[in-house]
Amino acid sequence: QGQEKEEAEDRLKEHMDNLLDKSTKMRQAALQSLRLAFSSKILSEFLLERRLMLIDSLEKCLKKGKGEEQALAGTVLTLLCLQMGSGPEGEELFHSLKPLLISVLTDSTASPGARQSCAMALGMCCYIAAADLE
Repeated sequence: QGQEKEEAEDRLKEHMDNLLDKSTKMRQAALQSLRLAFSSKILSEFLLERRLMLIDSLEKCLKKGKGEEQALAGTVLTLLCLQMGSGPEGEELFHSLKPLLISVLTDSTASPGARQSCAMALGMCCYIAAADLE
């Protein structure tokens, strides 16, 4: 079981590294794999150590990506926020990406799927991790 866990963590690390790949298809595949992993297992300890790198990678996907990539990044961001929870780590995640989510959400040239995904991420992360009631 220990070796299985280690192999799964190695795959997750590889997917996280692939978020910075030049190929759009590779980044999208990595986002899809992370979406599946984050929605099927509790990985908060593993993600706690890597959250800053992951936040940075998701920020790049939201800024530079288009359509499907932005939509997937929003979904992964929502799941990451769920994994981080309502503590300081979740709040840090929410505050660092909130302006970017609002930017994509209000961008009339962004795809409807990307805007919808960013709206969902903004709402869920706000509900989970925003300490400020406003």
